Amino acid sequence: MAACYVLIVAAGSGERFGPGLPKQYRTLGGIPILRRSIRAFLDHPGIAGIQVVINPAHRPHYDAAVGGLALPPPVAGGATRQQTTLNGLLALQASAPDLVLIHDAVRPLVDAATITRVIDALGRHRGAVAAVPVVDTLKRAADGLVVGTVDRADLWHAQTPQGFRYADILAAHRAGAAAGLTDDAAVAEQAGIAVAVVLGHADNLKITTEADLDRAERMLGGSRPSPARPALPDLRVGNGFDVHRFGPGDQVTLCGVSIPHDAGLLGHSDADVGLHALTDAILGAIGDGDIGQHFPPTDPRWRGADSTVFLAHAASLVAARGGHIAHVDVTLICERPKIGPHRLRMKARLAELLALPADRVSVKATTTEGLGFTGRREGIAAQATATIGL
Repeated sequence: MAACYVLIVAAGSGERFGPGLPKQYRTLGGIPILRRSIRAFLDHPGIAGIQVVINPAHRPHYDAAVGGLALPPPVAGGATRQQTTLNGLLALQASAPDLVLIHDAVRPLVDAATITRVIDALGRHRGAVAAVPVVDTLKRAADGLVVGTVDRADLWHAQTPQGFRYADILAAHRAGAAAGLTDDAAVAEQAGIAVAVVLGHADNLKITTEADLDRAERMLGGSRPSPARPALPDLRVGNGFDVHRFGPGDQVTLCGVSIPHDAGLLGHSDADVGLHALTDAILGAIGDGDIGQHFPPTDPRWRGADSTVFLAHAASLVAARGGHIAHVDVTLICERPKIGPHRLRMKARLAELLALPADRVSVKATTTEGLGFTGRREGIAAQATATIGL
């Protein structure tokens, strides 16, 4: 199966949009436009990887917009749209893609069917561009007066993604680097590459002006916030709680970290009470049951399983809904082992597992002052909270 990668071009300054935050980092339905564009491809089964090209001066905006998404580091754009694309194509060389789709960062409403049609067309053609037929009557004017009507037959509005065989479009961009073209299909045409037209979608608009953003908000069933009606992002908080008793053993696993101890924890999996509580918190935030429903203890597949598998599954469900994990907080409740010497390793491990900055992860510990089963050192409890943005 041909490996298809996506190049998302996000290095523009958005001058037509006006001053302030570059348009690709503005929010649409409470989610950054760039993040929506990336998610459309991350969620598509035909995509092997994604490379984003940005203006290095926008790096703080980029990091905030894509937090939690599994992406390689962004590539710096160039002085022109064509140089920016060439920089991105060169960055993909190490991945050795067979096919590449090039997409505008400010087309956040591209649908999966359009992506599929472009990929499928590359099985028959060297290039393919998503487009919609022109339906309006076209007039040619001079000095403000109509001088003719243009036949709209065979005319199409080009969109993105535009797809190509990787080696072809890389060579075309290298050869056309001085031409100043702003459309990748035009670069391909100049290089003699035949480009097929496949049906796009009318909703796959390019957000160029404030009016475009208003239209996109309406298409999502909402309207943009105003001073009288501020934005209400879909933030959700879930809680999780878990307990495991001590049994024979010489170590325990807590928050993905193995700790020497004079006992082990009993459970069907590795009994990582911290990860179990956190998994439940994430599932609770998206209203998707609990860990026992997704990984039944009666199923032999999960006997002795590494609990990082459970956490990764919960995180993938959030991503599949177009959301992101904003913050997690785990409290371990036990008399022994002492958590303090291992807390930073646990924090780092959770940050790694969830692709979160360290300041969005908290691991704490407490005792019950000798009271209850934890006070009697019969087991360990954990409670967790997860904050999710959808």
